[in-house]
Amino acid sequence: MFVIIVGGGKTGSQLASQLLSGGHTVKLIEDRPAVLERLQEELPSEVIVSGDGSSPSVLESAGIQQAQVLAAVTGEDEDNLVITTLGRFEFGVPRIIARVNNPKNVWLFTPEMGVDVALSQSDILAKLIAEEMSLGDMMTLLKLRKGEFSIVEEKVHPMAVVVGKMLRDIELPPKCVFAAVIRKGQLIVPNGSTELAPVDEVIALVHASQAGKLAELLGPPA
Repeated sequence: MFVIIVGGGKTGSQLASQLLSGGHTVKLIEDRPAVLERLQEELPSEVIVSGDGSSPSVLESAGIQQAQVLAAVTGEDEDNLVITTLGRFEFGVPRIIARVNNPKNVWLFTPEMGVDVALSQSDILAKLIAEEMSLGDMMTLLKLRKGEFSIVEEKVHPMAVVVGKMLRDIELPPKCVFAAVIRKGQLIVPNGSTELAPVDEVIALVHASQAGKLAELLGPPA
């Protein structure tokens, strides 16, 4: 995958390092001399592009016509919006991610501005806190389709309503399926006759709207 990152601060440089470690092709655009000096010590020189990432000519020199992902992660929301707009409507980049620095500007980072995914640290933290409070001991392992579905893990409470029941007799939420059960360190591929025991660890695929109902089934009685 070829990714262009605009913004060489800590977020941009760390993102570039992780993508390079994963075998991806990366170009990182930055125009601040002091930051460029630091980047030269942290990243391969061929990754770094010196210039203003909101300039079409600089984006072209980085190879934006071939980029599959554009990540605008500068410290200025105005710059990030200019970059995302250029990336989507001028160059047709398939996937565009933008950093939101001021939470009050989240409403601007929409598909109409070329943004597929807007990342606001305060928004992410607030959602994580709310999610943890509402789902009890359920742990999210992976989010799919922009968070529409999640792969979650939760330990079956000894007093849960599902204890001692076979899966065929459990009325799961409509958009939920059990993928695995871990019992005493052994992974079980479940079927209709699998009976849930106390402290089994259940791994499930569930729609975001149904996660609370799944947590009620596996958790303690209300």
